[in-house]
Amino acid sequence: MKKLFALTILFVALAAGIVRYAGGTLPLPDVRKLPQLLKQAEDMLPEPEAQPKAARRSSQMEQTDTGKALQAAAETRALWVATAYAIDYPAEPTADADTLRARCDDMLDAAQAAGINTIYFQVRPAADALYPSKRFPWSRYLTGTCGQAPEGGFDPLACWTEQAHARGMKLEAWINPYRICAGEHAKSDFSSLPDSSPAKQHPDWVVRCDGGYYFNPGLPEVRQLICDGVEEIVKAYDVDGIQFDDYFYPSPSFDDADTYAAHGGGENRDDWRRENVNRLVQAVGETVHRSAKNPVCVFGISPSGIWRNKGVNVFGGSDTHGYEHYTSSYADSLKWIKNGWIDYICPQIYWEIGDEAADFDTLARWWARQVQGTQVRLVLGLAAYKIGSTEYTDVWRTDGCAEIARQLDLAHSIDGIDGCAVFSARNLTATDGLSDVLRQAWTQ
Repeated sequence: MKKLFALTILFVALAAGIVRYAGGTLPLPDVRKLPQLLKQAEDMLPEPEAQPKAARRSSQMEQTDTGKALQAAAETRALWVATAYAIDYPAEPTADADTLRARCDDMLDAAQAAGINTIYFQVRPAADALYPSKRFPWSRYLTGTCGQAPEGGFDPLACWTEQAHARGMKLEAWINPYRICAGEHAKSDFSSLPDSSPAKQHPDWVVRCDGGYYFNPGLPEVRQLICDGVEEIVKAYDVDGIQFDDYFYPSPSFDDADTYAAHGGGENRDDWRRENVNRLVQAVGETVHRSAKNPVCVFGISPSGIWRNKGVNVFGGSDTHGYEHYTSSYADSLKWIKNGWIDYICPQIYWEIGDEAADFDTLARWWARQVQGTQVRLVLGLAAYKIGSTEYTDVWRTDGCAEIARQLDLAHSIDGIDGCAVFSARNLTATDGLSDVLRQAWTQ
């Protein structure tokens, strides 16, 4: 009975917080602290008198129902909103503030209807910004011209943050730390960067690799630039988090020989590259927790789905045979987890259940084991963009929505998984049945 009272008090407080949060007067409580808060609430209550067995059974049932409600409030139900190449936002590049604002409202309404409670909004897709920045130019993906601001002083990040909070949803600012320009138009895109771009001001920080342009992760100045950019966001906006995606070193062929000679210190080159990324991850986490105006702002990373494949001399890897970020992009995600440098990890497990090379079930359970005993939360990234496509397996082409439903059910059944995230927002309206699948899994 004592725990029931504690649960009830905590649930009422959480519900009240959500109401005030939706009104923009209070940040949503940090769900990671719910067990601690529950214990504190329980300790404050007096010992109850003895109860008959029937009353105790009723109390236990009520406690179970309240616990389920608290679990639902803590679960991450996320949606990525990609702005690179105008994948999701805007519908097409424009400087018109009314059009941009209306698109934001429509997308958030669709997300809310599907049971989404967290938005990962891409604010720096390519060394640019979807907010007024002192360090990065306005994004070409927003207005069509790099450096051109939207009309009327419109601020997309402010709009998305305010409107997400008004709907009781969290919003995290999604950043690609190193990419400057990539894709078939990378050369012309780089040439058209304004003089204010840090890539133009510091050409010695830039490396061309596989046709794209990237900041050099081995330079301390680059690391500081990225940290300063993060600090600019978390100080100015009431965002609920900062997220990095899966792009770190673009390729093992990255031409950093001179940087390695100057900064490598005799360390193995592959290990040195991983340590460069590690230093950035640690520094950004410290920046977020030191500087954020939102006291529960978090830092998370969404790497590709495989850390390392199990094999010769790789005893801790997953039983898979796919692209591994430890050796290919020099991202040691397990080290980030074990050192507590991040608050959550969101591996992109973009395969179906039963895939021969990378089984979703196998990877989901492997990642759950990696966060066990740590304070790092685990959110699984799901490949909704594959639904109905002929570019992938028959499962995605003919049974894609049902596959997402199966993955959501599986995630709910595995201890240590705190939610899922869906890529990407356009699929909510463009893919028949997806919104219904999410709504059924996340609101019932």
